[in-house]
Amino acid sequence: MSAVGVNLIAAAATRPRARPLRRLRQLPLALVIGGTVVAVLLITAVFGPLLAPDSATAGNIAQRLWNVGTAGHLLGTDGEGRDVLSRLIIGARPTMIAGIVPVLVGGILGTALGILAGMSRRGVRSLIMRTLDVFYAFPAILLAIAIGAALGPGVGNAIISLSIVLIAPIARVAESEVLQMRSADFMEAAYASGARRVRIARRHVLPNIAPPLIVYCTSLIGLCIVYAAGLSFLGLGVVPPHPDWGGMLNDLRSDVFTNSVLSLVPAIAIFIASIGFNLLGGGLRQLLNVRERDVAA
Repeated sequence: MSAVGVNLIAAAATRPRARPLRRLRQLPLALVIGGTVVAVLLITAVFGPLLAPDSATAGNIAQRLWNVGTAGHLLGTDGEGRDVLSRLIIGARPTMIAGIVPVLVGGILGTALGILAGMSRRGVRSLIMRTLDVFYAFPAILLAIAIGAALGPGVGNAIISLSIVLIAPIARVAESEVLQMRSADFMEAAYASGARRVRIARRHVLPNIAPPLIVYCTSLIGLCIVYAAGLSFLGLGVVPPHPDWGGMLNDLRSDVFTNSVLSLVPAIAIFIASIGFNLLGGGLRQLLNVRERDVAA
């Protein structure tokens, strides 16, 4: 075989391997970093009981408030002698659930209301949007605390309260996107063809507003994790002794002057999770070429 043939075969063999690497290099850096952080968080949440080195609920008073880096307790122990690393790993699941599920629920309901408002006449649209504007009369976290206090502690009630808070901002984004495309040629053609509004919404409106909504909701997850941690810190989230990151902050609050480093562990975890989802949303924004929107909830 000639040298030219050998070179062609070698080039063909290496081309499929180089293409994925080239595509990976073209991805936004924020998407790669955020996606990696989110992937680690989700893996930890799913396989937490298998990854935890010790029990998350059983403690030993003789081992209370051990420092970070102690042999056998990498991140130390809390005021009841429980392993902080194990509680951090086990607590990732309820924290991720309380951060992601409300965005999914609020995203579905908010998108439906936003599409309905955007495709309806002015009177119906004003009725829907002015009703949702009532939720903007209160700061989001205060409204979530009020609803959570009325429902009582528990992950389910925290999810309900946060879902209610997120419906209004997501509906506003969806309604704005629908209003901008109402005058598009394909929308006028769809109306002229006699298609029903439900069919137009499903086949034309939803696919076109999906990219900005996905980006917006991804960024909201980081904010929702912070809100969920705040509810747990106030005793409105996961019921003890089951751990979550906001509850860990509350447990370590009384020992902040005795061992201040321990109280930083769940705070850093919440910060990393929030930054990870924000970076993922920013990377998706660049990848999908979606214009910037303020994340206000």
